[in-house]
Amino acid sequence: MRQIDALKSPRFSQVSTFARLPLCGEERPKAVFIGIPFDDATTYRPGARFGPMGVRDGSRLLRPYNPFQGVYPFDELNACDAGDVDTVPGHIEDTMKKVEEGLLNILVFSTPFIVGGDHSITLPVLRAVHKVHGRVNLIHMDSHYDFWDSHWGKKYDHGTWLRRALEEGLLEEVVQIGIRGSVFSHEDVEDSKRLGITSFSIREVKKNWGEVMDRVKALRGPTYVSFDIDVVDPAFAPGTGTPEVGGLTSFEALELVRGLPVELVGFDVVEVSPPYDVSELTTMLASNLIYEAMSLKARLERRGS
Repeated sequence: MRQIDALKSPRFSQVSTFARLPLCGEERPKAVFIGIPFDDATTYRPGARFGPMGVRDGSRLLRPYNPFQGVYPFDELNACDAGDVDTVPGHIEDTMKKVEEGLLNILVFSTPFIVGGDHSITLPVLRAVHKVHGRVNLIHMDSHYDFWDSHWGKKYDHGTWLRRALEEGLLEEVVQIGIRGSVFSHEDVEDSKRLGITSFSIREVKKNWGEVMDRVKALRGPTYVSFDIDVVDPAFAPGTGTPEVGGLTSFEALELVRGLPVELVGFDVVEVSPPYDVSELTTMLASNLIYEAMSLKARLERRGS
């Protein structure tokens, strides 16, 4: 399966798929792009339900060869676009069931590269991952902790998914990268240690990049990566629901993904809200993050073969 050739068909033409890849058929590719358009679990600005659509449009400039990682990710992984999970607007737990079922069908033969949707979608994805791979490590890039116990007395939203995943025994080691911004209480900071999470603030990332990457390199076994686009500074990624100033640059975000030496079993980019975007800055970055993650998968598979 190959991309549409941009030298034969201009990039602004044809039906929009991720990186102009073919839709998945009966083949069993090593990498599958899939969208989860759901944002009913947001606690501030909506719009992430349009994330998959926006990222597909923002991916039209992606080319076959990645010179930074030395791979042809789409060809080497036989990648395709699986469309979107059919979510249930207004119903979080029903949507979670559909997400888990949809991802389970992919995980049995492939690695999913996912665009949300708000961050609540990562919980049912991890449930599906657990059924196939058992407990996995989690690299969580975000400006927020996302391990609050509840909001307004409710257990499921985009800020509680990580605590639920820990309670359900889905995870081994958890490393958070880029945490910043104000919180509700000093206990939120202390909860990181109580929950056994390694959390690096944005200051630590900026000042001690090597230490952060060394901690990531120490992870052993299957690893899932969840990238909340709001870990990037809103100057570079304004299209998100809960922006926090003082984050990563676009270059730092790409370098972070390129440098992950992990056994990757899944990757998501969440909280992309195109209605708040400017000149496709956020959707283009999100599409390139997926591209770099696919390239990483291809590079590590080549090394292991």
